Amino acid sequence: MVKHHAALKKSKKVTSHRQKITDLQVDQPVHRLEVVLLRIYPRRMVYSEHYVGPVAAACGRDETGIVGLILWGDQIQRTQVGDILVLESGWCRERNGELVVSTGRHGRLNILGR
Repeated sequence: MVKHHAALKKSKKVTSHRQKITDLQVDQPVHRLEVVLLRIYPRRMVYSEHYVGPVAAACGRDETGIVGLILWGDQIQRTQVGDILVLESGWCRERNGELVVSTGRHGRLNILGR
C-alpha cells in the first residue's frame, strides 16, 4: 500500500508539471500554467467559421512575468480579477510582440479555490 501511494504521488507530480510564463514558447502547447488574473478587457463578439460567441482579452501574471490571455464564452463570466487561473492543454501565440495564451477549443480553465 505504501509503495502504491508513493507511485501515485510521483505520477501525479509528473502529470501536473507547472509551467512558468518564462517557460512559454510561441506556437508550443501550454500544459499547465497558473496565473493571477490582473485585468479583463471588455468582451466582444466574434463571428468566424471556427467560433461564434463572446471573447475577451485579459492579462495575468506569475512570479516570472506577465502574459496576455484570451477568454472564450463562459470563461468570461466565470472569472474575476484576482482569481488564480489554471490553464491546461492550451496554446501560446505571439501578438504584437507579446505572448498570449488560451485554452483554445480543447483546453481547460479552472479557478483555484472555487
